[in-house]
Amino acid sequence: MKFSELDINKKIVYKLQEQGFEELMLIQEKCLPEIIKGKDVVGQAETGSGKTLAFCLPILDQIVLGNGIQALVMTPTRELCVQVTNVFLDYGKILGIKITSVYGGISIRPQIRNISNSEIVVGTPGRILDHLRRKTIDFRMVRFLVLDETDKMFEMGFIDDVEEIISFAPKKRQTLMFSATVSKDIHKIINRHLTNPILVKTQSYVDNRKLQQVYYDIYQQERKFSLLVHLLKNNTSGLSIVFCATRIESDIVARNLRNQGIQASAIHGGMSQHKRLQSLNALRNRRTDVLVATDVAARGLDIKNVTHIYNYDVPKTSTEYIHRIGRTARAGEKGAAITLLTERDHDNFRRVQSNDELLIEKADFPNFKKVHFFRDSKYKERSFLKQRQCFFKR
Repeated sequence: MKFSELDINKKIVYKLQEQGFEELMLIQEKCLPEIIKGKDVVGQAETGSGKTLAFCLPILDQIVLGNGIQALVMTPTRELCVQVTNVFLDYGKILGIKITSVYGGISIRPQIRNISNSEIVVGTPGRILDHLRRKTIDFRMVRFLVLDETDKMFEMGFIDDVEEIISFAPKKRQTLMFSATVSKDIHKIINRHLTNPILVKTQSYVDNRKLQQVYYDIYQQERKFSLLVHLLKNNTSGLSIVFCATRIESDIVARNLRNQGIQASAIHGGMSQHKRLQSLNALRNRRTDVLVATDVAARGLDIKNVTHIYNYDVPKTSTEYIHRIGRTARAGEKGAAITLLTERDHDNFRRVQSNDELLIEKADFPNFKKVHFFRDSKYKERSFLKQRQCFFKR
């Protein structure tokens, strides 16, 4: 099905064609016609499936200028909030529609000013509640409610916040929900707040022809970082994401990679919003080659041209593994997913391998030299960089 066949504003269709979009992706083809008809929809789809356009386009088509906030989109993370907002802005500006994003970590005052003349609000639950309690936001005219990455919102403990926010929206509305998985809690939300919803599911799919998956069984924990450095320097072209289990580990690995002359930046939930966006923009603009991340970066973020995924720490389930590796081998391009396996990771890795869809082959060890890994001092990197500067001045 082509976008030109949809019953939506032709300005939107022309914009899509300008950007090279002709045919709908699977989740769009299944959801868009139902949303246009006014149906409540539950879409179960993986990261990178094109779901943002699936709800963005029909909402923009129905907005009435100057009629208050008519659409509320909830997202679990600040990064996804910014990303979804940018999609709305990209297509909304040709129609004169005003969109505001509301999330924590930045000043609330500019948001208050922008909300007053916006038709669409995209936000995280915590900051949306903050506005509701300040009475700086009014949802009485809301006709569209979207819960994006619903399972992630619930994993992050936002279920009560989501329920409270929904209570401020009119009963008569169209509700759209998108999630990679549908748990019992999500079914409760569906039964409580959606009316005769259309259930759409696109099966997760790993194209083993495009995505090479390998693992290295490392017997000595201290050799893991040295192998990562070797692979990044010798076997990696393009952009890479290195996934770690914790915020602290992400910072430490990123710092040590920089010590080895690799342009790396970290992103995780413990960073300020400004620093998180800096890290993302640095990768997108090719000022860094490696993003070291917790799983916050595995869900929803639009990072193009990623060629390699490194599992520095093994995820606990095959679902999490698929979320991670879904950042590469996209849009018909090839990619590689490399897992660095140590003794403590074996239980997690067995759970990942239990998914028959995944073909992860054992790789032979290359010859690589051991490099230093500093874990406990935040001053080691600064000292190392000073030593390098002194060396090059000689």
